[in-house]
Formats: sequence, structure tokens, C-alpha cells
Amino acid sequence: MALVAGVDTSTQSCKVVIRDAATGELVREGRASHPDGTEVHPREWERALREAVRAAGGLDDVDAVGVGGQQHGMVCLDTGGEVVRPALLWNDTRSAQAARDLVSELGDGDDEKGARAWADAVGLVPVASFTGTKLRWLADAEPENADRTAAVCLPHDWLTWRLAGGIDAGGLEGLFTDAGDASGTAYFSAATGEYRRDLLELAFRGRSPLLPRVLGPSEAGGRLSAEWGNPEALLAPGTGDNAAAALGLAAREGDVVLSLGTSGVVGAVTETAVHDATGTIAGFADATGRHLPLVVTLNAAQVLDATAKLLGVDHAGLAELALSAPAGADGLVLVPYLQGERTPNRPEATGAMHGLTLKTMTPAHVARAAVEGLLCGLADGIAALEEQGVGVRRVLLVGGGARSAAVQQLAPAVLGRQVVVPQPGEYVADGGARQAAWVLSGADAPPEWSLAPAQVFDLDDDARASGERVRARYAEVRDLTDGI
Repeated sequence: MALVAGVDTSTQSCKVVIRDAATGELVREGRASHPDGTEVHPREWERALREAVRAAGGLDDVDAVGVGGQQHGMVCLDTGGEVVRPALLWNDTRSAQAARDLVSELGDGDDEKGARAWADAVGLVPVASFTGTKLRWLADAEPENADRTAAVCLPHDWLTWRLAGGIDAGGLEGLFTDAGDASGTAYFSAATGEYRRDLLELAFRGRSPLLPRVLGPSEAGGRLSAEWGNPEALLAPGTGDNAAAALGLAAREGDVVLSLGTSGVVGAVTETAVHDATGTIAGFADATGRHLPLVVTLNAAQVLDATAKLLGVDHAGLAELALSAPAGADGLVLVPYLQGERTPNRPEATGAMHGLTLKTMTPAHVARAAVEGLLCGLADGIAALEEQGVGVRRVLLVGGGARSAAVQQLAPAVLGRQVVVPQPGEYVADGGARQAAWVLSGADAPPEWSLAPAQVFDLDDDARASGERVRARYAEVRDLTDGI
């Protein structure tokens, strides 16, 4: 039996799964924690990976390894392969002004023109999370570290390179990545599959460091170092966390993966390259040679947390209350911008509740309005994708918020789609394992592993019409809050 390993090096922790390459059956697994913070030294990721590998029984019997990782993190290496400074993570916002400057500079002072130029070039408009904006911050704030930087890579790139032996395995030229993760840098085009070195140099004040080779979806980048396990084991290209999760879920064209964690992520698997100058959609690539345009909202599962706390109930109690109220909550609407919002881009906004009456000022109505408001915000993300020509057939609902019975049952009507709720799992690590099995097989497509049974929530015509009314009412109140 051939075995493959999948790794998820996320913001909070490292997870390792060992699976049967042919069937996908889970054989064993392990995990370890990462330190908190918005900047972390990459050696902490390696330390956690070693702990997680030990907990998973090692890699001596594994035939291929794939790594999925948090996107956008800036890892700078010197000529000897040493880390120049702790990596800035995706959630480090010190490069927000750098992002604004880069948009303005590419538009010769015209922000609208600059946003269009960036979207046309790389499918996204710079924000603080992307690697390119972090390089501009480094060039301006720490020019001596910028001068020492000989290569720039991403968290999953660096960890895969360490699995191969690091500087002793081909030097810096041994770094490799895939289109899925590279597309989150702001200097790689998912549409053309090529780096835009002119934009890299713009961001890095004229510097042009080495970048990882971009491998094909099933192309091996090297072999595992004997220090880690089986020296014959192949190393898959790896990918970013969102692309790995889509691969782990076996998402197909027409599927939207909707993740309800601290933030909400709406990602569509499609053949369509998206170039959205509004910045609502980031035109990423997936891990199979297709595209994975993403919309991110700031307010997701925390809306449920906050409402449950307000009403003095647990999550099961919140769901029970919400499901006891009528669709549309008799006109009560919650616009849940509880920590500002990214989609739409209203960072200074606050939440708003509209339609309070003697009839609607009840726990059940408030609970219903919270769940519907959360889902309506995500429905806006799906609508934005459709406006860019992306076809949407069904929604795969994952993440902590997806466990809410109210979210599951109300989602089809509000989202206007069939909703599939997979069994909870380590989707990113599973995606790395499935990619590793693909590399090992040499086949034209990833293996068709049997997935655990999922819950399917359909909608009838009455539910569809009800959902349309809920979204229309929400849109009225959302637009009223725009100028508040």
C-alpha cells in the first residue's frame, strides 16, 4: 500500500495526515501549535512540522508529500539560505499604506486607473495581506534587510524547501511553488501563469530577488531529505490553503467553497480568469490548473458568537431560536459589520439593525436576523463572482460556522443554491495529500477518493422566492447604512 502525507501549515497550527494513496483512507495523523502573532520566524513552522510528523508516526513509509499553507506570508532569504527577518503573515496590516501607494503609482496618481491596471495585470488590487505590499514595506522600513534579500518565497514554499534539504538541495534555485499560492503575491498572473517581475521590482524599489519555480499541478519538485524520512519520497508542488482545501473537498467547476471561520471566504472553482478592478474579488489560481477567484468578508462565525452571547444562549440555542422565527424575521434586518467590513470595502463601518418593533424585539427575531444577515453578506460575494462571469452550481459549506443547524437550513434559500455540508475534516492537509497522490500516480487528474457522506440541503420554489425577498430587504438596509 502506497502512502502519502498532506501538511497544513496554517496560521495557528501544523496538521499532518497520512493517507492511502489509492483510496484516501486515513491511516494516521498528528498536529502541533504555532506561536501567536502577525510575524513569525519560519523556524517555528519547521519546529511544529517536526512535532506533527512525530505525532503522525513519521514519514519513513511515505511515498509522496504535499504541503498546503497560509497564503501571502513574506519569507526573505539571504544568499546562504538564512531567513533575513521574521516572516510577515497575511494578517499583518503594517503594509496597508504601501498597498495604497502601489495602486496610486501604477496609475500615475490616479487610483481608479491604478486599480484597473493591477487587476488587468495580476487579477487583483493590492491590499495589506498580499506579499508584494509587504516587500514595499520592507524596502521602506528596513532597507538593510531588503538589500540582504536574495530570494523571496511563501510559507509553504519555504517549508517544502526545508523538507527537500534546504540550501543543501540545489541552493536557492531549489525553491519551488505552484500557481495557486503564487497568485496571492500580487506579482504573479493566474491568467498567464507567469511572474510579473516589473511589478515585483516596483514593489521592492527596483530589487529583483530570486523567486520559486512555478511547477505544474502534478509535477514533482524534488525528493524528501533523508533527515525527514524516506529519501525516495516525492515532493509535490504544494499550494495555498484555499486551493488545498478546494482540492481536498474535490470541488469541481461550478462549485463554490464557502468557509465560515473568523472571516468568511467565498471561492469558486472555474475556468474563468477574473480581473476585478473594484478589489472585491482576488483572481487567484487553484491547484489543478484552473482558477479560484476569492471574496473575503470580515464578519462570519463571530456574528453567531456575538449574537449567542447577547441572547444568553449557546450555539444550539441560537439555532433553535432562529429556526423558530419566520423567514425575513418579520422585517428585522441585521447588517453584521461588527468589525468593519472588507466586502464591501467599509473598514470603518459598524453593524446596524433595522426594523425593530414590538413584534420583532424578541430573541427569536434577533437570532433569525443575525443568521440571515450573515448569509446575505456571503450571498453578496457569490453575486460578485457571477457578475464577473463565474458560473455557480452549488455551495460547499465548511468551517466552524457551518455546524450551525440554522445556517445549514437557511443557507439554500438565502444563497439560492443547493448547499452541501461535508463532514468536518482537515481539508487543507487532505488537499496536500491528494496532490501528493496525484504526483505519485502520474495521472492526468487527481485520484477520485471516496469522501465521507455529506449532508445535502436542497431548496424548492417557495424557499427560493423567500430567499429573494430576504436578500432584497437586506440590500435596502445595507445601502441605507452606507452613508452612516
